[in-house]
Amino acid sequence: MSDVYDYDLIVIGSGPSGRRAAVQASKFGRSVLVIERQAQVGGVSVHTGTIPSKTLRETILNLTGWREREFYGVNYRVKQCIEAQDLSMRLSKTIQGEVEVLEHQFARNDIAVTKGAARFLDRHTLAIAEGEGAEQRVRGRAIVIAVGSIPHRPAYVPFDDARIIDSDGMTRLTCLPRSLTVIGGGVIGIEYATIFSALGVRVTIIDQREHVLEFIDHETVEEFVHQLRDRGVNFRLGSTVESIVVEADQPVAILEGGRRVRADLLLYTGGRQGATEALDLEAAGLKADSRGRLTVDPITFQTEIPNIYAAGDVIGFPALASTSMEQGRIAACHACGQPVPAAPKFFPYGIYAVPEISTVGLSEEEVRARKIPYETGIARFRETSRGVIMGKTEGFLKLVVGLEGHRLLGVHIVGEGATELIHIGQAVLNFDGSVEYFIEATFNYPTFAEAYKIAALDVWNRITPRDAVEGILPAISPPESAPRRATRRPGSGSPKKTP
Repeated sequence: MSDVYDYDLIVIGSGPSGRRAAVQASKFGRSVLVIERQAQVGGVSVHTGTIPSKTLRETILNLTGWREREFYGVNYRVKQCIEAQDLSMRLSKTIQGEVEVLEHQFARNDIAVTKGAARFLDRHTLAIAEGEGAEQRVRGRAIVIAVGSIPHRPAYVPFDDARIIDSDGMTRLTCLPRSLTVIGGGVIGIEYATIFSALGVRVTIIDQREHVLEFIDHETVEEFVHQLRDRGVNFRLGSTVESIVVEADQPVAILEGGRRVRADLLLYTGGRQGATEALDLEAAGLKADSRGRLTVDPITFQTEIPNIYAAGDVIGFPALASTSMEQGRIAACHACGQPVPAAPKFFPYGIYAVPEISTVGLSEEEVRARKIPYETGIARFRETSRGVIMGKTEGFLKLVVGLEGHRLLGVHIVGEGATELIHIGQAVLNFDGSVEYFIEATFNYPTFAEAYKIAALDVWNRITPRDAVEGILPAISPPESAPRRATRRPGSGSPKKTP
């Protein structure tokens, strides 16, 4: 076998993990080729996943005037008649902008890009089908598999890509439904269900589990579900779908026991699977699981074949664009013989629903299961001046704090800007900080970030023995909306009143 290689690193796929791996290897002075099977770079993230769904969300919130309804009433709308073309216009502009940024990034870093479907011939060699029977072969010293995932489409669901669709179909709607059935209470299903609910579409969520988003802190999910029920979202939980039929041009989900759920559009979100079917993995000595996913070393992201790496959705959980980028970078570092940076202990998880949910660290249930003595503190967004200005009567920030050393264990947020706010808690967690940081820190005013201080004072009220400080330390006045006594810790300066 020849030891001559065309490239130091070949990356299959140009999504978040693939592009980050390619750029990192280029920064080390290595020759890099990116192979993309679609007409444009960006992968699922840019064309059917992360970017499109978040763009649809932002477009709908803007056009409906959703964020202003607390002041102007539930009937307030920026645009009275919202059509599918209103959504697709902004979507196409956003996607094209992302593609141009990526193309410029590859060119700036001298990364070669070729379009076509790749398959393995051996552990170092790939064949690239370029259309009309044309094929080229390339050899790479190391290869990163970053092909992403595709929606899982079980045989019992009669997909027609018009009335019964998967999540990819949500970006290609030609008309907006008046009612929507979502099968699957996971992240993708919940995001689309709540986005279209904000548009005024009648939504029903069906899931065979008794609770949605079971991996999220339960109190946070309860607040989230309460908001959804309050605005008319229907839940059919603990219900198994026996069949799906089309009656009078409408899809009908027939549940166990005979219950029927009818809507104009049915969205099936029963998970995703790795897009590895066409790679001929066996030729390289690899084998995917039943969902097309590859197993890797969690530190280096190597597969069982040392020169082949995998990153992103193709390796399964957590399947986030943010974590996929870091996986790709670490894989490239190892493939290039560079020191492998340690992955951060905690990474944030964001759910771009309406309202947003974001979480980092341990949930209250996880802390309890580990038998760690703890306490919690909560700040309602309506307690912040920013919340009052924006008319946010719902949403909260929750801190989970260990009693030993008052170490921060977890942060859980539901409400406006949750996916941005979470990074403050993430930083404190990764630096092994304590809840006192939030008490002593100064936050811009007025901002939602003040919720950290309010929640920290709420924890301080609960974990500070009254007798131990009374007569020695002056009291910190809590917010008027949370009238519990809080004491000042030593060295924290003069007493303050938190807005």
